[in-house]
This record gives sequence, C-alpha cells and structure tokens, in this order.
Amino acid sequence: MTGANAADPLAWDFAFPDIDGGSLKLATFKGKAIMVVNTASFCGFTYQYEALEKLHKTRGAAGFAVIGVPSQDFNQESDSNAKVKAFCETTFGIDFPLAGLSKVKGEDAAPFYKWVKAQRNWEPTWNFNKVVIGRDGRIIACFGSGDEPEGLKVRNAITAALAASA
Repeated sequence: MTGANAADPLAWDFAFPDIDGGSLKLATFKGKAIMVVNTASFCGFTYQYEALEKLHKTRGAAGFAVIGVPSQDFNQESDSNAKVKAFCETTFGIDFPLAGLSKVKGEDAAPFYKWVKAQRNWEPTWNFNKVVIGRDGRIIACFGSGDEPEGLKVRNAITAALAASA
C-alpha cells in the first residue's frame, strides 16, 4: 500500500480490469489528478462523454486524466467490453482510459468504490457519478450525475485536485 499505513490507502492502491483485458492500475496515474466516472452507453447522461473527453484533452497537459468505469449496475450498459469500447470510440471518439465492466455500488463493488464509500460514505447512485482525486491520491470531491463535467463545482474540484501536491 502506498498510503501512510494499510488503514490509510490512496487511490493509487487500486486497479480495475482494463477494457482490453489485463489491469488498469491507478498507480499508473500517480502524481496526476484524476476523475473516475462510472459510465453507461444508454443513459440520459451519456452525452457527458463529450465533455469528459474534452476535459481529458484540454487539462491533460496540466496533469489531469479522466478514467471511465463502465457499469451495468443501473441496467443501462452493453453486455460486453467490446461493445462498450466500440460505442465509446465511434460515437464520442473517447481516448481516455476505460476500465472493463465493473460493479460500482453495493457488496460486490470494485475495491476503489468500496474505498470511496469507506472514506466518504458515498457511492454512485446513478451513472456518470464522478470522483475527483488529487495528485496525492486522496479524494477531493464526489459528484452526482447532474453535476456537469464542465460545471463550476466540478471545475473547481479539478482545479483543487491539480493544486494538491503529489
């Protein structure tokens, strides 16, 4: 564990399955600010992919990355990683990293989301919920679906995340 001790893990201690197989290790982003977003292809908020990709591109040089975590927890996602990837690439030109299909809430949630729940007593209540992580691997803020990726609250959290020292 990279946290101060085993009871104090950081985001960098977690991984998701990668959409192409293998592992998407958050440690790869250590020193960057990241926003982890649970996504779905057939949701009323799917249009947010466009703004997420824009943020990933425009803030990338400053040390920011978006990570998408497709989830079927709310019954609005394709049934295979290949279908999710094809949809994201062809419909929205997504270039940011995508995890493989993952659980984001409840007992079977991915370890990252269990950590967020333990740290903040928060878990996604719908698709396109956002968790902003500072360069130090600690949670800066959590947002719901209605908080737009380019909205003031989310932009302020990204700015704070980028300002946090690694």
